[in-house]
Amino acid sequence: MYYKYTKNKYAKKLENTVLLEKLILSLKAKSTMGKIVVTHSFRGGTGKSSIISNVAACLGCRGKRVCIIDTDVQSPGVHVFFGLEPKDTKQSLNEYLWGNCTIEEAAKDVSDSLLGVKEAGGKVFLVPSSIGVNDITKILKEGYEVSELNDGFSRAIRSLDLDYLLIDTHPGIGEVSLLSLAISDILLIVMRPDYQDYQGTSVTLEVCKRLEVPNPILVINKLLPTYNFKKVANDIEEIYNCDVVAVLPQSDDLMRMGSKGVIYTIQRDHPFSKGIDKIADRIISA
Repeated sequence: MYYKYTKNKYAKKLENTVLLEKLILSLKAKSTMGKIVVTHSFRGGTGKSSIISNVAACLGCRGKRVCIIDTDVQSPGVHVFFGLEPKDTKQSLNEYLWGNCTIEEAAKDVSDSLLGVKEAGGKVFLVPSSIGVNDITKILKEGYEVSELNDGFSRAIRSLDLDYLLIDTHPGIGEVSLLSLAISDILLIVMRPDYQDYQGTSVTLEVCKRLEVPNPILVINKLLPTYNFKKVANDIEEIYNCDVVAVLPQSDDLMRMGSKGVIYTIQRDHPFSKGIDKIADRIISA
C-alpha cells in the first residue's frame, strides 16, 4: 500500500491509525538524544529548503552536529545547496527506504563545503533524496514503508551522534508530512506574504493543533525590503496567535546565487543571515 499510516481527515483513510500513535510515541522515546527540527510549508516555493540549509550551516558553525534529511522525494533539491551532483545521490534516502543501504551510508558529510563549520568543531550531514527520474517515478508509484523512515530518523540521531536532526518536508498535507509534524520537537512553518500562503498556514496550524504539536513557530520569507518588518511580524502573530521567530527579506543576492551555496557561511552580516541566526537561537534555547 502507498504509505501505511495517517492521522486525520487531511490524509487518506488507512488500515489502523492506532499504529501511527504507537510509532510517534516510539520515535519520540528513541530520539531523546537529539532534537527533531521540521521545516514545513503548505505551498511550494516558500524557500524552506534554503532556510533549512542555512540553519544547518549556522548550527554547524556553532559547533553542533546536524543532519538534514530531504524527505521531499517528489521534488528533492536540498543537495544543490551543498554542491552535490546527481551522481553524488546514488546512495540516497530512496536507496535506504528500499533496503539497499543503511541510513549512515546515505548520509553525506558536507561540512567541507561550509566555511566555519569544521573550525567550530561542528558537523553537517545530508541524506539526500534521489534526483533520478526513474527513482522518483518508482517511489511515487510503489511507495515505501513509513516505519522504515521512522527507524531511519532514530538511527541517524544515534549513529551520527546528532544534536539536531533537520527534516525538510514535501509541501502540503500528506502522510509523511503529518508524521513529521507530529514527531517534531521544533516546527518551523515557512510562509510568504501572500494570501494563498495565509490560507495554507491557517490549515497547517489547525492540523498542528489536532496533532498536539508543541509550539509551532512561523518564519516569514521573501518580504520586500520596503515593508516594515516589525509591523508585519506583529500583524501575523496577532492573526495566528503564533510566534514569528524571523522575517527574512526578498534578496537579490540569494537570487544571484541560484541555490548554489549557503549564504550564511560567506555573508554572516547579510540581513538573511541575521534572520537565520535568530532561528538558530530559538532552536538552541528550546
